[in-house]
Amino acid sequence: MLSDWRIYALGSAIFAGLTAVLAKVGVSGLPSNTATLIRTIVIIMFLIALVALRGEWVNPFTLSSRSLTFLVLSGIATGLSWICYFRALQMGPASVVAPIDKLSLFFAVLLSVLFLGERLSLYQWGGVILMSFGALLVALK
Repeated sequence: MLSDWRIYALGSAIFAGLTAVLAKVGVSGLPSNTATLIRTIVIIMFLIALVALRGEWVNPFTLSSRSLTFLVLSGIATGLSWICYFRALQMGPASVVAPIDKLSLFFAVLLSVLFLGERLSLYQWGGVILMSFGALLVALK
């Protein structure tokens, strides 16, 4: 059961929701980029411990150049996302910033269809549209 990807996807959603509330409180009184740096350091320390405990270390220089390139690009995109997210949280309410951030669902689906050749059913497209519309409704208040 713990190998089912849906459990991890739900965990991701729960922790992302928790992240919005914790980050909103944490970013108060300091520059958003400093808050992002502190968060990143914590993540790095956590992941070093996790990889060490699970014995999953792989020398990055042994990876294919394609894998390494896309992981670096993904890291850059993540960093830019976090910088924007923390600045938005500093300036706006978490109850509005988080739903707008979740429009990433629409962009992830669209990009996976365009560049990865993934296919969605009509019902799945309906869900993506409804979730995106819901995020926009929350953002417009």
